[in-house]
Amino acid sequence: MIRVQVRSNESLESALRRFKRQCNYSGIFRLAKSNSWHEKRSDKRRRERRERLRTILKAARRNDPNFRGGIRRRRAR
Repeated sequence: MIRVQVRSNESLESALRRFKRQCNYSGIFRLAKSNSWHEKRSDKRRRERRERLRTILKAARRNDPNFRGGIRRRRAR
């Protein structure tokens, strides 16, 4: 459970912003969004694969400035 105490001399908007940021970091929004509708197993696998590729490519770009996107997609049969 996420709690945010409003500091003295802090506006309610900034406390709400901190609360939203903490919810985003903890993954509450993602869980709520994923549980709001049914997702087929194949679609879930496809989405997770895309997310994995995205993180791999992002890490490769961060580590190698000359990276040109060397991971290829599989062909549809």
